Amino acid sequence: MKILVTGATGFIGKRLIANLLQDGHEVYALVRIKGTQVFPYETPHLIYVWGDLSNPEALQELPNDIEVAYYLMHSMSEIMGDFVELEKKVAQNFVTSLKKTAVKQIIYLGGIIPKQELSRHLESRLTVENILKESGIPTTILRASIIVGAGGASFEIIRDLVEKLPFMIAPKWIHSLCQPIAIKDILFYLTGVILREGCLNRTFDLGGPDILSFKQMLLEFAKVRGLKRYIISIPLLTPRLSSYWLAFITSVRFSLAYYLVESMKADTYCRDQRIHQVLPHCCLSYVESIKLAFLNISQNEVTSTWMDSWEIHGQNPDIQKYVEVPKHGVLSNCQTLAIDGPIEPVLKKVWSIGGNSGWYAFNWAWKLRGLADKLVGGVGLNRGRRHPSDIQAGDSIDFWRVLKADLKEKHLILFAEMKLPGEAWLEFKIDDTDPAKLIQTATFRPKGLIGRLYWYMLVPFHYFIFGRMARSLVEVDTITEEKQ
Repeated sequence: MKILVTGATGFIGKRLIANLLQDGHEVYALVRIKGTQVFPYETPHLIYVWGDLSNPEALQELPNDIEVAYYLMHSMSEIMGDFVELEKKVAQNFVTSLKKTAVKQIIYLGGIIPKQELSRHLESRLTVENILKESGIPTTILRASIIVGAGGASFEIIRDLVEKLPFMIAPKWIHSLCQPIAIKDILFYLTGVILREGCLNRTFDLGGPDILSFKQMLLEFAKVRGLKRYIISIPLLTPRLSSYWLAFITSVRFSLAYYLVESMKADTYCRDQRIHQVLPHCCLSYVESIKLAFLNISQNEVTSTWMDSWEIHGQNPDIQKYVEVPKHGVLSNCQTLAIDGPIEPVLKKVWSIGGNSGWYAFNWAWKLRGLADKLVGGVGLNRGRRHPSDIQAGDSIDFWRVLKADLKEKHLILFAEMKLPGEAWLEFKIDDTDPAKLIQTATFRPKGLIGRLYWYMLVPFHYFIFGRMARSLVEVDTITEEKQ
């Protein structure tokens, strides 16, 4: 079966594609940033469709013979202003494009709609639902509350809060109820409703067996991790203050934190259990889903994270625009060092950079830069990385985005997503001609005088940080290598 997946590089989209491919389907992955990969290009039965649904003119024509289309697009982490209007526009463009095909079903994953007043986040989800249902194409609406899985935004927020804060002062919405569900169970339902007659033109609530308050979720998480945590709720914390706090402590941006906090003010648990009549299934409990998530982390089996979606605002940008590191009108720091031993250990260290491995020199300085970035509304350093050694184009590594990761060419290019008065690249290239050498280049394209002042102010720090980082990469610890 030919299936279209939008939001293909997202936390759910990437895992869904893996499941669909495993089930033998031919998958068309709609990717906004041309050149990003969900999985390697040579993956059988995976075809990329490039385009931005917010700009129909830049959208590649969809295959006429697709049978099922998943709508997994959400824009809340990208902009604060016209969020609802953008969601509406994207959904309308999606429907317009689909009507030119022979598609038989739309499957949409949204949020559970509470009885209380809707947040802007949930209001936009409901608006999208209505647009899809009114399209004339048979539509299946799946609504979920908190989705629990390693790499998911909700899971990582809870993890950051519990593991970093022994004592928490929380707003009153900490007592709101929700019904968490494991990502494993979400994927079961997403694939289970495909062209199932009892699911067409119907709406289902999805949830695990537990209905918990957010406070209970935090405390249960702490119990699984063997941590003692104390939480006190007070009515003084506004959604905006709570969002700033979440954005500072956790890896999420303020915009995403704000919409999540707004949604948490209402109870989001299943109002009906009709899905079990159509698709009988025993979902994991909240505790079981946490344990499964940490099992995946310990085994390096985290397929996707919420950070994988690349936030670039523009008309259908091409990753090649950034891969070609500029040579003119830029400032740079280049370190070229000979590799005395074998190349493979050096390449392995390059491919493991960031995350838990750190940056091989002055990690405190990198953390300080990440903290400064957080304070001015940037992504900060605590996004980590999806896998300790595997890298794909489009992955996030701390406050960098992977543009190119070619093991055969021994070439890695990172693009800065931190707040800067310009654009920055960090490039690693191993030249294996005799004698072999590592070429490490930091490139900065400044915006105006402020950009140049910023670079020159940091030149003394660059001298030590980039120099030491390059030396650490070529100085392979033979004892560590033997253990590995």
